[in-house]
Amino acid sequence: MSSSLIPSTPSPREMEPWQEMLMENQDLYQERQKGKPPSEAGAARTEPLQKDSPLNHGVEQPEPPGEGRNAQEKGEKLGQGDTPSQETADPTQQLQTGISRAGPPEQEVTPKGQDPGPTLNHPVLDGDGNTSGGEEMPRVFQRGAKEEVEPPEEGRREEALMGELSEMVQQVVKRSSWWERHGIDDCIIALNFLILPAGFLCLRSDNALPFLLGIFILGVVHHSVTVKGSHLASHNALTESKSWGKVWAIFFLEICSAFTAEQAYYNHVKLHHGYTNVIKLGDSSTWKLPFLNRYVYMFIAPIAIPILTPLVALGLLKDVELKTALRTLCCMFLGLYSHYWLLVNVSGFQSVWSALICMLITRSLLAHPYIHVNIFQHIGLPMFSADKKPKRIHLMSLGVLNLPRNALLDWSFGHSIINCHVEHHLFPNLSDNMCLKIKPIVSQYLKKKKLPYNEDSYMSRLRLFLHRYEELMVNAPPITELVGIQ
Repeated sequence: MSSSLIPSTPSPREMEPWQEMLMENQDLYQERQKGKPPSEAGAARTEPLQKDSPLNHGVEQPEPPGEGRNAQEKGEKLGQGDTPSQETADPTQQLQTGISRAGPPEQEVTPKGQDPGPTLNHPVLDGDGNTSGGEEMPRVFQRGAKEEVEPPEEGRREEALMGELSEMVQQVVKRSSWWERHGIDDCIIALNFLILPAGFLCLRSDNALPFLLGIFILGVVHHSVTVKGSHLASHNALTESKSWGKVWAIFFLEICSAFTAEQAYYNHVKLHHGYTNVIKLGDSSTWKLPFLNRYVYMFIAPIAIPILTPLVALGLLKDVELKTALRTLCCMFLGLYSHYWLLVNVSGFQSVWSALICMLITRSLLAHPYIHVNIFQHIGLPMFSADKKPKRIHLMSLGVLNLPRNALLDWSFGHSIINCHVEHHLFPNLSDNMCLKIKPIVSQYLKKKKLPYNEDSYMSRLRLFLHRYEELMVNAPPITELVGIQ
């Protein structure tokens, strides 16, 4: 791991606010590990969960004299008041700034003993993990009905930073065409489907080279569809239509990936993005298996992902409505059986077992980098307790890491997962191509404001995890149920 990711310990006078927050979280975590209650200083910094915001969020900043809110609303008026539908909205209304607006406290609306369960309504999260669209987050973090706390001056300054960055990004989005916002990524996914028949036909060959080429084509196409396609669909980044976004989410997540769209959306968008690196909510230890040693986990276990994914999905169906569960089962069966049928009838496999083994090989072809990327980009970076997490811009700059560009992984997983992961966590509704376009703006802004911008190489992170596996993957705080897309 590069030395830039290992913060030094400056003197108190030299500390930035995010460094003070990080040190307090480390002290609090050590106290909890020893069974001690949080210190008074930690308790005083508790941040209440703010009220749900509209589809897109404005930015609350101090009003300059004589200007009121007019200056702030230039480029930031995203869905305030009468919100147009996503089908007719301006392209910039797809941009999520992630900054919550102060408002009346949230009240619990779910009847006692009932859990509304995950849905696929695509509400937008604000920077503190709140949702719009009526979706509830875990009640332990909801604010009391009469509790109102004014954000401190430091919090307003942080929101102003996020607001300034958001306005810069919005200007880029406004100047971008539909082709840049959605068309490039849509074409990449379409090209994968177009080369799919060539992969099945190559498997008919008795020669090793064409056969291996067919395996490679099917493996790359599978991961491009199930990782890149599912990830963009879960964030409604494939289209500007909310209705079509739901259709694509079901297609990519349930038919192609053999997973449940509702649970993938809830776990990924609402928890992982809403509570990035917050212990026991979104600390991203998605595939943690502490009983496996480092070499089995890193190099052998990923082969089992195609088997584990539908099994985990079946276990999660108990948390959704019956009609949703039946739809998911039908879609999963359709996707898996279609793959098997094509291998038998197009590729010419003669036995059931040979077709199933081929399915396992192609579906796990890039499983190793998939697992590695998921853990490399969050685990090993600062973690926070739910009551002491910083504001969004500090949370994402501290807890997210970019990997270098890689032609194969960029094509199969997408820029927002590989080399633009920081940008993706700050603006999750943007497509892969738009994350790549705003990358220079985001990186320069964070560095200018002396905020962390974490970058490291794949091999450096791999060596780190092999060397510190016990610390990072066994003794780290556990997280459950976050299986699917990351």
